[in-house]
Amino acid sequence: MAIAFALSLPTPPPPPLRAARRRRRCTAAAPRRALPRAALVQARPGAPPGPAADGGDVSIQPAPSTALTVAAAAAAVRDRAEEVQAEVRAMARAANVSVYSPELLSSRYGSRPLKVVLRTLEIFTTLGFFAGKLFVDEKRGLLEQNKRSRAAELRRTFTKLGPTFVKIGQGLSTRPDICPPEYLEELAELQDALPTFPDSEAFACIERELGLPLESIFSSISPSPIAAASLGQVYKAQLKYSGQFVAVKVQRPGIEEAIGLDFYLLRGLGFLINKYVDFVTSDVVALIDEFARRVYQELNYVQEGQNARRFKKLYADKQDVVVPDIFWDYTSAKVLTMDWVDGVKLNQHQAIEKQGLKLLDLVNIGIQCSLRQLLEYGYFHADPHPGNLLATPEGKLAFLDFGMMSETPEDARLAIIGHVVHMVNRDYEAMARDYYALDFLAPDVDVSPIVPALKNFFDDALSSTVSELNFKTIVDGLGAVLYEYPFTVPAYYALILRSLTVLEGLALYADPNFKVLAASYPYFAKRLLTDPNPYLRDALVELLFKDGRFRWNRLENLLVQGRKDRDFTTKEALQPVLKLLLGSGGEELRALVVKEAIRVTEAVVFGALLDAYSATPAFLKPLISNGSDVGPFKLRDGEQEQMLALRDQVFRIWGLLRASDTFDPSLLQPILQVLQEPEARSLGERVAGGITQRLAARLLQQVLKSPAPPQ
Repeated sequence: MAIAFALSLPTPPPPPLRAARRRRRCTAAAPRRALPRAALVQARPGAPPGPAADGGDVSIQPAPSTALTVAAAAAAVRDRAEEVQAEVRAMARAANVSVYSPELLSSRYGSRPLKVVLRTLEIFTTLGFFAGKLFVDEKRGLLEQNKRSRAAELRRTFTKLGPTFVKIGQGLSTRPDICPPEYLEELAELQDALPTFPDSEAFACIERELGLPLESIFSSISPSPIAAASLGQVYKAQLKYSGQFVAVKVQRPGIEEAIGLDFYLLRGLGFLINKYVDFVTSDVVALIDEFARRVYQELNYVQEGQNARRFKKLYADKQDVVVPDIFWDYTSAKVLTMDWVDGVKLNQHQAIEKQGLKLLDLVNIGIQCSLRQLLEYGYFHADPHPGNLLATPEGKLAFLDFGMMSETPEDARLAIIGHVVHMVNRDYEAMARDYYALDFLAPDVDVSPIVPALKNFFDDALSSTVSELNFKTIVDGLGAVLYEYPFTVPAYYALILRSLTVLEGLALYADPNFKVLAASYPYFAKRLLTDPNPYLRDALVELLFKDGRFRWNRLENLLVQGRKDRDFTTKEALQPVLKLLLGSGGEELRALVVKEAIRVTEAVVFGALLDAYSATPAFLKPLISNGSDVGPFKLRDGEQEQMLALRDQVFRIWGLLRASDTFDPSLLQPILQVLQEPEARSLGERVAGGITQRLAARLLQQVLKSPAPPQ
């Protein structure tokens, strides 16, 4: 968007701190930080150093590269210190920001009955009028015909009722399980296409909040907002001190008063629902309080800036994820200044394709980043609608708007991965017990009645492979189960469902057969194979062993899927398993491994002998097989095929490990060191002894020509 005007008034001298920073940032030798490509920066190169002025002896100087490294490190420390000081000043400007308090709202509006009654009438008449139209449409059989126009009318109704209902509409716009497609499309416009407030009020707010004239901060600023959301609107500006383009977010005037009254009314409605509506098992008041608390947090733009900084530190280490930096000197409770990021919203499919980008690639970036958010660090973006996700010209995914964030408890993060394992194993009793760790059920609730419901749903859903399941199918099916039993869905889990549902919904536009679980499976496989967490190690053993038998097909599938994750390494996949095997509590596992090692060795030896027999000239084969037409060995029906299949599967798994980009024969060295430990030597002796006994039994079997029962 073109910058509409340039301010050319005299610039007052900048504060010493800002002037010092400007001098350093305009020096090419030690830049403060690498700026995103989407940001434009003006910089003046510094003058090259000249010779010494005096003619004295030249002292020994550090090597140029060392001197530059030290200088860069010192500059980085100074810049970081300045950034911390600027953030402290921004926090001071936001010291009096309001926080959500039901008691404060009660005292404020409990003594203003007229205002409360008028707002109540406005809400009920507006929504009642819309509901009446739907009722008439249904009676006349016009519900489908008028769906598009009614969806647009609902969007206008929410906009008319103000910011609180706009936030409700935004939430509905990401719920395809609740709203038809026509409503989803119309309500999606509530994300960043809302009515604006006067620009003069916005500019006055900037000056009042930052305590500086507008012309001393920006050399230019757009005369009208480039986007308007429920709580504020955004301008594009150019910083005067650096020439860098930034996004300036300004809060709507009177927003706190508007949402405060609405939450007071909604909370009263929640009390009535809790008391008189029996089929609603959740605490509606608690849900409203959680929603209100998050909206109030969005009113503090300093907190949003801190959220962005934390998100960037955790997740922007990946080269395909972009998070804008915050300019703390120009940020307060109601004004947020951040890097300008050029990009296209993820729901603008044609614009993405015109840039030569693929929507599915961007969605996969979003899914992988979301999985890291949800299951690694637990700190995640709770409002990932298309207006907050941009495709940059370089094919990266930019995250915006960090007002609504949430956290997944550590126990829940592990339980989610374990839940996937239990689903794959169809262990419905374990799935039901997972709901304790996920905070879905109180500890005193009996899960035994829930198991049949889970079995009925998942036996049907898992008729295909897990990776072929549609995420919405899982959400809808679980929703039906949750509705029937005393579940309480925690706020973090509802936000997780919302996040992944949004991403899957975006992908379905480009590929109707896209499955978010298929895109997620490589991450789960990598975590199971490489994470040393004891809970996940137990989950891996549970996945690979069943009824005392190792399931090689599961290991092969995990390796195939895990290799699709760019962070997967062969070394990490081998080491934790050995530590688990040789640990103090691994005796039961060692017994299983000994048994399986004997089976594999037997399969490899017999496979080699069969290969040698196949390569033997035809005239010699009757001599070796003693005239038998079935081959050199006397085995039970199908036993030879089973051994060859096992041998081939083990070889394929070894091939997968060797084919990994990160495979290096030297990674086996620490494994050999581990095998020198007493437990490992004892394990090796047991394997060797078992193999000797098994091969001796097979030899005796061939001599006696009587097939031995399989062990």
